[in-house]
Amino acid sequence: MKRILYFIFLAAAFTACQDPSALTVEGLVCEYLTNPQAVDVLNPRLEWVDALTDADARGVSRTAYQIEAASSRQALLQGQADLWNSGKVEDSQSLRIAYAGRTLAAGEECWWRVKVWDQNGNASDWSEPAVWVAGLPEKEWTAQWIGVPWQGETALDEMEDKTPPPAPLLRKAFQVAEGLKSARVWISGLGYYELRLNGEKVGDEVLVPNQTNYDRRNGLMERPIKVEDNFTGYKVMYLSYDLTDRLKQGDNALGVILGNGFYNAEQNWVKGYGSPRLLLQLHLEYADGRKEVIVSDPSWKVSRSAIVSDMIYQGEHYDARLEQPGWDTPSFDDSRWEQAVARKKPYGRLVAQNGPSDRVMERLQPQKMEKLGEGHYRIDFGEEISGWLRLNGVEGPAGQRIDIRYICESTMGTNSYTLRGEGVESYATRFTWYVFREVEIKGWPGELKPEQVTAEAVYSDVKRVGFFESDNGLVNTIDRIWRRSMTDNMHGSVASDCPHRERSAYTGDGQVVCDMVMETYDVRAFYNKWLADIREAQNPETGYVPNGAPWQPGCGGGPAWGAAINIMSWSFYQHYGDKEMLTEAYPQMLAQLKFMSRDVDADGGMYMKDESEWKMLGDWCAPGKLPAADMVHTYFYWLCHTLTAKAAHVLGKTDDARQLEAEAGRARQGFMKRFWNEELRICAGLNLAKSRGIEELKIGDNSFNESCDDLSKMKMDLSELKKLNKEKEKGSASLLGPVSL
Repeated sequence: MKRILYFIFLAAAFTACQDPSALTVEGLVCEYLTNPQAVDVLNPRLEWVDALTDADARGVSRTAYQIEAASSRQALLQGQADLWNSGKVEDSQSLRIAYAGRTLAAGEECWWRVKVWDQNGNASDWSEPAVWVAGLPEKEWTAQWIGVPWQGETALDEMEDKTPPPAPLLRKAFQVAEGLKSARVWISGLGYYELRLNGEKVGDEVLVPNQTNYDRRNGLMERPIKVEDNFTGYKVMYLSYDLTDRLKQGDNALGVILGNGFYNAEQNWVKGYGSPRLLLQLHLEYADGRKEVIVSDPSWKVSRSAIVSDMIYQGEHYDARLEQPGWDTPSFDDSRWEQAVARKKPYGRLVAQNGPSDRVMERLQPQKMEKLGEGHYRIDFGEEISGWLRLNGVEGPAGQRIDIRYICESTMGTNSYTLRGEGVESYATRFTWYVFREVEIKGWPGELKPEQVTAEAVYSDVKRVGFFESDNGLVNTIDRIWRRSMTDNMHGSVASDCPHRERSAYTGDGQVVCDMVMETYDVRAFYNKWLADIREAQNPETGYVPNGAPWQPGCGGGPAWGAAINIMSWSFYQHYGDKEMLTEAYPQMLAQLKFMSRDVDADGGMYMKDESEWKMLGDWCAPGKLPAADMVHTYFYWLCHTLTAKAAHVLGKTDDARQLEAEAGRARQGFMKRFWNEELRICAGLNLAKSRGIEELKIGDNSFNESCDDLSKMKMDLSELKKLNKEKEKGSASLLGPVSL
């Protein structure tokens, strides 16, 4: 016994004398999400960040790690890793490490932590615990999709009367017995939902679930930009919430408000799917082992809300006189409410939301207020945002209408609030957003005070991780503007072309900025979700990737848009090292290249044959006419082959890489042959005169102020051109400049 105690003493002394590790562990994520409440990956991938205990330390590296996972936080902190203990793993890897413990049942929590060893063999402290919750497989859903009887299945854009009815209220009263151990709700509401329990909102998300290709739609081939409704995948996303501590023994009530969102959008460049609908499943488990499931079905009661109109593009109007106080509490009398009706199940598969939700990310106070008349104000918040105006502490007579005009270069949607007239009132939009720096308010009762209005910036919950600052104030302002422009466009874990007018997920816009965004924000989960949208938007038969994902029939573009499946997938791998994503994307990257090859000639140049698929857009920023479409197409044909060849090397597909590199070389040669004159150092297909800052370029009888589509059309006298260029260089930049490929 003395001997055992002696060795225990030595071990303790040795541990106490060990040098502290130069590393600490932070930023634990599961499937790129922090503490996700629904993960439907059976063996989710885990990551963390190795941070320095001394910011000035150099030459520090990690040599090993250990992961512990337990069924409760308490068990984990006590060292009882009843789900998984990886043991000490001699590996410097910390990216996408697959959970290898016991398979989790739906709703089961997995608490996990990490410790690491540095190059000197010193172990860090255990990280703070993180958690994920196993999702509910589609086969275990017993709930029904439900809606309201005054709406049919049909989307508004297919109806003669396109006036939206009030947003529906849905409620379910239920009992909770003694000895509740756990309660978890699973929910999807299309287009958007707000979940409430016993009079309070559940969760801080807004504009959920994230936007996807929810279902099949008729008539897509009848739209100006024709895309067959034959996509690789369709999906509907659900979220989950732990209600254990919010339920009480006895009477309880669930309440849901549904908004139209993109599911029931109406605008000439979009197409809706159907009327709003709800899917909900609440699992109750008691200490004695009893289980109970409460589901959405026609037993739910429904009524109209005070949101008299809500549309993603047209805005939102609220009449507080129509409120039904306590509608989401157990004591409310719903005897006059109607019964819910069953709704068709969307075609899309039901999956856990795998991208960040939208939230109120910032709150701005007025920088300037100007009174324009009685009840009429103009308010400047100092910075353009995407979001809405919150009214605080409003008092006035019943029926007083406050109109809010969001001032923007292309305003979409109107907004109003009609007072209930009973005490102090507050309001903010629920189911759409606006873009504004300034707002104009009409109909304000009394004198408006600055603290009564707040601008709330709403966008996908992404964290800034990259920072830039210079001693030039203008450059810093430009940096702030591009960041604001980016976050304004981030909704539903997709990036749109503009946050006010179209609000469409143009893939061309996305691939142009993705590297900068990945350098500036933690967008692992954001792009993981959006890249899946892009892959699922691909036509499985032709390989065609449309110009937007999720697809809306107003999205035009060209190869630079479909190329996002190649460009963004490679960029994501470069930034985050996700080889599994690259493996999944690779066959579809090849399929996109095969589709592009239909329009390639014997020399390797790519032409535009089908304008509906390869419509050239340039976002109206070129000085004069846009570059020749064939030149742009050929460039992206080369680029996509080049990046896909790099992906092939990473995945060990050597033969593929050789073939892809050869085709990239052929495309380069085709480009140079048709569009590049080495002697002149000039590229055809560009508006030479306007792009080089001269009004008109004339040599002899030839005028070159319009773009040249082909070198064969560039009939210039070389000596005259060189002379002109030399004269031009004396005053400003050279007319001729290199363009490299």
